[in-house]
Amino acid sequence: MYVIVETGGRQYKLEKNDEFLLNRIAGKEGGVVKFKHILFAKEKNAYHAGKPYIKDAYVTCEILSHPRGKKVFAFKYKRRKSKKRKVGHKQDLTRLKVKEIHI
Repeated sequence: MYVIVETGGRQYKLEKNDEFLLNRIAGKEGGVVKFKHILFAKEKNAYHAGKPYIKDAYVTCEILSHPRGKKVFAFKYKRRKSKKRKVGHKQDLTRLKVKEIHI
C-alpha cells in the first residue's frame, strides 16, 4: 500500500514506516502531524484517485527531528567591475516517519 501526498508545493510517495525529509513544519520532536491532501492511493489491487484529493483519507506521521540541509552556495560575479559576492544557505528541514495510512 502506498499513497501520494501533497505538502509544501511538493508531492511525496509514501508507504508505512517510511522516513522522509520535507521543508520545516511546525511541531515538536515526538509530535504527530496529519496530512489530508492525498492525491492517489493504491492498496492491494485497488486504486483510488482524488479529484483533486481523496475525501476522508489521511496520513499520520511522527516528527523525528528538525535537521538542517546541506550548505548550498550562490556566487554572483560582475566582470571588469571588481564585484563578487558569495552567499551560503542551509535549508531548515523536518524528518518524519509514517505511522498510519487511512483511506
